[in-house]
Amino acid sequence: MPYQCFALRKPVYGPAMRLIASITNARNALVTTTFEHGYVDGTIVRFDIPPALGMIQIDQMTAPLVVTSPVSFVVPIDTTNFTPFSIPVGLSPQIDVCGLVVPIGEVAETLKASLVNQLHF
Repeated sequence: MPYQCFALRKPVYGPAMRLIASITNARNALVTTTFEHGYVDGTIVRFDIPPALGMIQIDQMTAPLVVTSPVSFVVPIDTTNFTPFSIPVGLSPQIDVCGLVVPIGEVAETLKASLVNQLHF
């Protein structure tokens, strides 16, 4: 059975939560999403990481991000000594467990996202 998690590519309201494909163990963590995130520099995100995925130390942490590509961004969180992030494969009780990145705000000095209309008709 394949990994069952999903997110809407073009939700009605944005920026939207995204599924996490990977998080590096680095001084500034590089986060890769499963498809284009649509975030802008300065978006503040929260991580929702279930224990089955590892890297539980980052769970519920928040940080502003810097976009590095349409599917990746860097956050100033030192994950060097965190347990590795890993998506379970194959049949397991955790098959529907998803790591999420959830936008919760924006750095006030930038306010870039507030100028972008996210509604799609």
